[in-house]
Amino acid sequence: MADYDLAIIGGGLNGVSLARDAAGRGLRVILVEQGDLGGAASSATPRLIHGDLSVLERRGFWRVRRALAERATWLRIAPHLVRPMRFVIPAHSDERPPWLLRTGLYVYDALANRGGLPRSATLDITHHPVGNALKRPFGIGFEYGDCVVDDSRLVVLTALDAAERGAAIHTGARCVRADRTDTWRLAVVDRGHRRTITARALANATGGWTSMVAETVLRQPQAAMAAMQMSQIVVPKLFESDNVYVFQNNDGRLIFASPFERDFTLIGTVTHDFTGDPAIVAMPGADVSYLCEAVSRYVRERVAPTDVVRTLSGVNLSPVSARRRDGTTLFHARRRKAPLLTMVGGDVTTSRLRAERAVTLMTPFYPMSRPWTAATPLPGGDFAWDRFETEIDLARDRWRFLDEPQARRLVAAYGSRLSAVLGEAKTRDELGPAFGPDLTGAEVRYLMTREWARFPDDILWRRSKLGLTMPAADREALAAFMADAG
Repeated sequence: MADYDLAIIGGGLNGVSLARDAAGRGLRVILVEQGDLGGAASSATPRLIHGDLSVLERRGFWRVRRALAERATWLRIAPHLVRPMRFVIPAHSDERPPWLLRTGLYVYDALANRGGLPRSATLDITHHPVGNALKRPFGIGFEYGDCVVDDSRLVVLTALDAAERGAAIHTGARCVRADRTDTWRLAVVDRGHRRTITARALANATGGWTSMVAETVLRQPQAAMAAMQMSQIVVPKLFESDNVYVFQNNDGRLIFASPFERDFTLIGTVTHDFTGDPAIVAMPGADVSYLCEAVSRYVRERVAPTDVVRTLSGVNLSPVSARRRDGTTLFHARRRKAPLLTMVGGDVTTSRLRAERAVTLMTPFYPMSRPWTAATPLPGGDFAWDRFETEIDLARDRWRFLDEPQARRLVAAYGSRLSAVLGEAKTRDELGPAFGPDLTGAEVRYLMTREWARFPDDILWRRSKLGLTMPAADREALAAFMADAG
C-alpha cells in the first residue's frame, strides 16, 4: 500500500490549493517544496481578485463571469486577505473613448454576482479626492468595485488549512527522482535527509520549473511549454486616496497602481517571454522604465526608475499550443501507470476553482467526498467581509497596546486567529523582543512553529512585507533570534 494517495511537488498557489482541496476530500496528501511556500511567482502577482477588464474587452464574457463568481467566493472565505476596493479609470483623450469605458463597466456589473460590492459610477475627477494625485487635464473618470489580495499569505493560509485537514507539508524538501509504475516512488531530500515516499498519484505544480521537473525528475513526456515573466514595481506612496487606479497606456495595456503596505504603491503589470532559470528571474531595466512612463502620463509627480524601492518578478508556464491566462491542467493516466496531474499557470482569482476541477479529475481512481472549498473559510476567515473594520476595533479593545496600523496589519494577516499570535499579552513587552516597530518575538515564534517560516526572508517578504521598512540592525537581530529559536 502506498504511503499517500497524492504527492504534490511545488508549494506555490497551485500546489497548496491542490493539497487543501484533496485533503478536505479525504485523500492522504503530501506536498514537497524545495524552498519556501509561495517563494516564486505566487508572491509576485498583481495582487488582484477581479474579473479582468482586458479579458472583457476581448469578449471573454464567460471567463469574466466565472472570475467574478470566484471573487464573491474569496470575499466569503478569506475576508481578512481579500479586501474590496474602488478602482478608478481616468478617461484619457488619446485612449478608449468614455462611452466605451462606460459600456464595458455596465457589462462588468451585469456579469458580476455582486456580493455586496457597489455598482460602477461616473466621477468628476476635477472635484473628487481621487483626482488630487492626477494631472489636471483629466476631468472624468469611471469607478467600479473589485478586490485586492495578499497573495503570499493566501498561499501560506491555504497550506495551513491543508495541514489542519491532514496534509503533510514539507518545505526545504526537494524531489530529485520519481519512478512511475502502478504507483509513484519519490526520492526526496528533506532538509538534508534522503527519504523515499510512495503515492498512488503525483501532481507536478512547480510553476516555472514544470518542464524541467517533467524532463529531469519525472522523466515523462511533456507538452511544449512557453515561459512568461510577470513583473511589478514598488515605489513610495503616490496618492492618499484608498483607491486602485487603472491607467490606460498608449499601447492599449491597462496599468494598475494599488496602495501597498501603507506607505507604498504597487505598479504593474508588464509581461513578456522568458528564457533562463526561473530561480534567478530579474526585472529588466526597460520594464521598470515602461511602468514608470505609463504611470507618469497620469500622476502629477513624475515617477522615475530611481524611485523604485523593490521589483517583483515571477515566471510561469503555459502550453505553446494554447496560452491560457486562466491556467492549464493536464491529466495523464493509463493502464498500469499511476495518474500524473500537471497544473501550470493561471491567476490568483481562479486558483481555488482550478484545484477543485483538477482533484475532481481523479474521482475515478479514489473514493472521495464532494467539492467543499467554496463554502469553507480559510484559517482566520470566519467573519463577514464587511466586518473587517469591526475586527480591528475588537483587536484594539483586547490588546490595548496596539495602535491602529498595527492592529490593521495583524487582522489582515491572521483574522480571527490573532489570539494564537498575541495570546493573553497585556503589554507589548510580553510579546518578546521587537524587530522594528511592528514585528515581535511572539509573532516570529508563531510563524516558525505554525507557518513553516525558516529564514528572515520567509517572514519579511512573504508572510509579511515588513522588509520594506525594517532597518538593517533589526534584520540582523531577527536572523540571530530565528537561529536560536530554530
